[in-house]
Amino acid sequence: MVGILIAIIAAAALLLLLMMLTGRKKSISTTTGKGEKRRNNSAIIKEATKRLAHDPRNISALTALGDIYYNQPDYAKALPLYKSLSEQSGLHAEIDEKNAYLRYGVCAFKTEKYDESGAALATVLKKDPNNYEANFYIGKVLYIKKEYEKAIGCMKRAAVTNPENPEIHQILAFSMYQSKKFRESLPYLKKVCEELPGNKEALFYMASAMEESGMADKALKIFMHLRPDPQFGAQACISAGTYHNKVQQNDKAIQDYEIALKLENVPPETKVTVLYKLAQTYIAMNGIAKALGYLKQISVINPSYRDVPQLIARYQELTQNGNLQSYLMSGTSDFVALCRKFVVCYHKDAFVKIEDLSVASESIEILCSVQSARWENTELFRFFRNTGSTGELYVRDLHSKMRDIKCDKGLCVSPGSFTEEAKRYAEGRPIDLIGKQQLVAVLKKIDLMN
Repeated sequence: MVGILIAIIAAAALLLLLMMLTGRKKSISTTTGKGEKRRNNSAIIKEATKRLAHDPRNISALTALGDIYYNQPDYAKALPLYKSLSEQSGLHAEIDEKNAYLRYGVCAFKTEKYDESGAALATVLKKDPNNYEANFYIGKVLYIKKEYEKAIGCMKRAAVTNPENPEIHQILAFSMYQSKKFRESLPYLKKVCEELPGNKEALFYMASAMEESGMADKALKIFMHLRPDPQFGAQACISAGTYHNKVQQNDKAIQDYEIALKLENVPPETKVTVLYKLAQTYIAMNGIAKALGYLKQISVINPSYRDVPQLIARYQELTQNGNLQSYLMSGTSDFVALCRKFVVCYHKDAFVKIEDLSVASESIEILCSVQSARWENTELFRFFRNTGSTGELYVRDLHSKMRDIKCDKGLCVSPGSFTEEAKRYAEGRPIDLIGKQQLVAVLKKIDLMN
């Protein structure tokens, strides 16, 4: 029994020794092979360089040297070699023309010479329209040059040969998105997100494409997930906030925009957009003081941004006149109450009785009788909230209404201005045009009365 055990141990030791010796031989052989290849390449490079010094257009030297540099790879060194070969390919039958132009195109792409790359690869595609490498690399060139429609065609042809290449899927997806083919891009974007889960650009594009394709609720979930991202977070916050504004969830919109402001390295133009949307949201919520603060921040970054100077002037005035703020921004019931006070306060030392009141989408009308010690009138007040210019058409309409109800006088009230045509029409007619200055004066009287 002991003898058998000793024999087994001896056999195992012998087997282990043989395995170690075999492995060492393989290692020596591999190392020797690599070293031999390096020595051979060095010799070829030395010999080819020597020949090219005497004849820069030597075909065999260019081919040998190009093959070594291309496979190392050292594209910068290979580029001039394949450029020379491709230029001579029409004169020398021994040159593989397609291979020369293909490698010239790839080397040019790798060294960021995109115009050269595109021209070389286009030559390949004339002879072989379905060549995989030529379609793949020229597709990448076209994408970089923002020729997205052409890039899509090239990448679709490349995908026929290699349908599993994630880079093809990405360029296809991004090119379709940039071409505004949003619905068509979605399957490709989804595939990219599955293949490359950390690709935030693909995720952002997918959410944007969903939003453009009428799937805003699904897009919102992705945008909210992307809000903390340092690269796409600010734009995701803007998209999420815009959605919340549309559905009148302004509190949530404010949260979205505030997250964007906390992100680092947000481009100034994006930050200005966020600040403007925050200001607009607070205006919609009657938070004039906060809105004004954000508008002033914008004016520091970009003083002429959109209508910011006008908004600052307007809302600074509103913060100083509570009744003007109510006139422009309050709900319908508060606006009606203020207009009633205006009518009563407008005529000094007169008794005013409101006979009728009507609310329309563009204005409020109040019909009243006015009695003073010297005269009596029926008057029709029409109140507008538009801060722009009120035109002749509205004044004509007021005059027509006055004739219908046999009213003595009409008063058209606006926080903005009146066009020259409106002023000319009112001349010689029993119509008073009450612009912003007179409006503010009466509103101040109401403040004193309160």
